[in-house]
Amino acid sequence: MNENLFASFAAPSMMGLPIVVLIVMFPSILFPTPSRLINNRLISIQQWLIQLTSKQMLAIHNQKGRTWALMLMSLILFISSTNLLGLLPHSFTPTTQLSMNLGMAIPLWAGAVITGFRYKTKASLAHFLPQGTPLPLIPMLVVIETISLFIQPMALAVRLTANITAGHLLIHLIGGATLALINISATTAFITFIILILLTILEFAVALIQAYVFTLLVSLYLHDNT
Repeated sequence: MNENLFASFAAPSMMGLPIVVLIVMFPSILFPTPSRLINNRLISIQQWLIQLTSKQMLAIHNQKGRTWALMLMSLILFISSTNLLGLLPHSFTPTTQLSMNLGMAIPLWAGAVITGFRYKTKASLAHFLPQGTPLPLIPMLVVIETISLFIQPMALAVRLTANITAGHLLIHLIGGATLALINISATTAFITFIILILLTILEFAVALIQAYVFTLLVSLYLHDNT
């Protein structure tokens, strides 16, 4: 197996032109828009899941925080559909690119922080200095809290990238091992194939969980600043 393990994570191109933008826009086509008075089962299930997720995610928010509901629901739908489409053979997963995840995390984090400094200035500044801090530790804690604040978008992006990339690499390695073992030991190859199926099912769960975690953390950052 001399192929590059990371070749599948390279940005695809067609006739020398990058097609990442088309891939990023593709998931939006998969969600049907209700156009009838009585919806079919697929749209009904879709609306029920969106309402359930939004109700759970927005329960902790005040009226100002709930104005972000459309953005949060769009975010979780986009990340989950992109992650699931990336599990198809010979497909490209945009969420394995750290640059794209940072492009989602930094504006959302910055919007939440700027909202906090605008509407809750005292409370936002109070996060930099916990109550009851000894006087000699004040400069150190301010520096630590500032660093932890600026690390938040990086942590969001790295968490999503690492989990999706690790799952794809495991599927690639175990799939290659299964093919290599077919001519050596059919029993071992069958066991490896069963492991591959279980890992694929796990990756379906991870794809949805990571979308939920990413959106939930953005929601919590927003809650702290509204």
